[in-house]
Amino acid sequence: MQGGGKPQAELMTNNLKKNGSMEKILIIIPTYNESENIESILEKVVNLNIPNLDILVVDDSSPDGTGDIVSELSKVDSRIQLLRRDGKKGLGTAYVAGFKHAISKGYDFIFEMDADHSHNPLEVPYMLEKAQSCDLVIGSRYLTGVNVINWPFHRLLISLTGNWYARLVTRMPFKDCTSGFKCFRCSVLKSINLDKISSDGYSFQIEMTYKAWRRRFKIEEHPIIFVDRKKGVSKMSIKVMREAAWLVWKLRLLTFLHKLK
Repeated sequence: MQGGGKPQAELMTNNLKKNGSMEKILIIIPTYNESENIESILEKVVNLNIPNLDILVVDDSSPDGTGDIVSELSKVDSRIQLLRRDGKKGLGTAYVAGFKHAISKGYDFIFEMDADHSHNPLEVPYMLEKAQSCDLVIGSRYLTGVNVINWPFHRLLISLTGNWYARLVTRMPFKDCTSGFKCFRCSVLKSINLDKISSDGYSFQIEMTYKAWRRRFKIEEHPIIFVDRKKGVSKMSIKVMREAAWLVWKLRLLTFLHKLK
């Protein structure tokens, strides 16, 4: 069942509360120049009122003051945390830094989420519920068709073609291999050598899903509606797409070499 409506999400959150879950949850939000979005997305996540849920914003020294906004918010709400990094280091390393923080602090479930409102926080309770019976939940744009709003055709075509290409080369069975909306069980992250993750953007999402799949973790997709950002600038680039195109062959080759050992 797809979420998205506030009453349904509140019902799911209430079910989580009734089950008395004491599991610790962390939502990691990487940022670079997201001052127009960060306060409102944090408000939406906090208002979910899910027990034991914290938010970690990993900010790459945003020139627009995103980190300063988060710092002020963290002073009045302990659920909001800030990890500042020197310079723009990229999405992949931001998530790796967040994952390491989550492992060290003993979180049980770790989410990836964008800051630009393209990922609806109301889906979090549904994904968390599904994560109780699996190891990785992928917020999928393509599980039940094409659920993308306001993307120009060329951007949608790139995404669909990239997913088809990734599935073809890696043989992963998932509809959305490049999704950036995920919920990991901590055991998945502990099983992966995070220091060897060097990919970024789309390729980072492919690599993390592939490594979890190759380790035979149980992975399920949850249908979401993806809405293109209304404020700020997309971080998509030709470099990111090229990296993703090369990465899938690298992953396939490493798997083949591993089988020969």
